[in-house]
Amino acid sequence: MYKHLFVPVDGSDLTRRAMDGSIALALQLGARITGFVVEPEVPITAANSQTENLLNRIKDNASKNEAHAAALLGQFEKRAVTAGVAFKAHHVTAYMVSQSIVEEAEKLGCDMIVMVTEGRSRIGKFVFGSHTKEVIIESTLPVLVLR
Repeated sequence: MYKHLFVPVDGSDLTRRAMDGSIALALQLGARITGFVVEPEVPITAANSQTENLLNRIKDNASKNEAHAAALLGQFEKRAVTAGVAFKAHHVTAYMVSQSIVEEAEKLGCDMIVMVTEGRSRIGKFVFGSHTKEVIIESTLPVLVLR
């Protein structure tokens, strides 16, 4: 039924839980995993900078994003392959995290999005929002939420 899991990770404390939970699920389902990282664009406020400074910030941001995504997805791949799960890494740089998760999962032909949430209080959800909640609302794919 579900043969291609899309698993966004960000390097937070929840990342290990996302990796381990999705690998365990993939083993049960006989599925493969696409690990995914959304890296942030240079903030729009930087557009007020001088052109040369802005270009340097964009280049610096791109190299930092590439290194962070490669390291994080490399860890995920190592864990998945060690467990016997087929794995592909994918990352993008974007402003809209939730929208990027939904768009990339659909574009890559995934059957399910697997995410981890920290279970914030109602006040925490109101103040900080929730990418998981936004993905559930926006996605046409099933979303499995691990706590």
